[in-house]
Amino acid sequence: MQYAKIIGTGSYLPEKILTNAEMEKFVDTTNDWIVERTGIRQRHMAAENENVITMAEQAARTAISAAGLKPTDIDMIIVASTTPHMVFPSTACLLQERFGISGCPAFDLNATACAGFIYGFSIADQYIRTGSIKNALVIGSEIMSRVVNWNDRSTCVLFGDGAGAVVLGASNEPGILSTHLHADGMHKDVLYLPLGTSHAPNLESIKMMGNQLFKLAVNILGDLFDETLAANHLQKADIDWLVPHQANIRIIQAMAKKLNLSLDHVAITLDTQGNTSSASIPLALDQAIRDGRIKPGHLLMMEGFGGGLAWGSALVRY
Repeated sequence: MQYAKIIGTGSYLPEKILTNAEMEKFVDTTNDWIVERTGIRQRHMAAENENVITMAEQAARTAISAAGLKPTDIDMIIVASTTPHMVFPSTACLLQERFGISGCPAFDLNATACAGFIYGFSIADQYIRTGSIKNALVIGSEIMSRVVNWNDRSTCVLFGDGAGAVVLGASNEPGILSTHLHADGMHKDVLYLPLGTSHAPNLESIKMMGNQLFKLAVNILGDLFDETLAANHLQKADIDWLVPHQANIRIIQAMAKKLNLSLDHVAITLDTQGNTSSASIPLALDQAIRDGRIKPGHLLMMEGFGGGLAWGSALVRY
């Protein structure tokens, strides 16, 4: 039987950093308020000449190199983004052109917001398991700074820009043990973006019911963890690392407690990167792998949730 395994990761963060102290100068907020409520101290901001495609390309090339592959070895490209450069062509197709390859399927996932990377990860896993493809490139790339209302202190302090990428390759040994995807359109009004892309920003901005979203996330993700562990006949003690969507430090702390994990075993980038939506999980994963915290053989619980509402998990043996 053929399985999918993580064989390479990569990331890209814009050079410009916007700190909470700098935000105090033009937003009615304070560093202490932001840190206490969210855990965020700074975030990266894309330059005018950067877009979702350029950031995705940087992260992808690093991941492909880490996997020991060439772009021509990639059989499928999936890009998760709520801030595409264009409605169409897809970011994945534009990225494919930059790589100089053609023929392989390439498509975007933009309807699952912050859960987009997990959805793409799951789709690539299914294709590899069936033997349809050998190597898949899954990317989360976002320019959230161009779809927030900078006068709305409840949302603009949360988001940052960046891209993370993972290459999945076919393996005889289990890598991705299982993925679990869910959605519930009944909660569509809790978090949404009416209209707007990173190419034509500020047509509309993110709308969020923060308190309601927090309560839903904690309950939903708690049930998701139970589902994932039960499907694999595992206990909480079997999990080595939690790699969560970086939305809010209080949510992350609640999830770590649910798994009986100390924060030393949670990949956290929220404090320095903010919420980068679909890019947050691959960014956190890449950082923890490259600094040596996540090692071969470790069991990872990855989870994401976002507008839709949509949510999902992946249990991965690295």
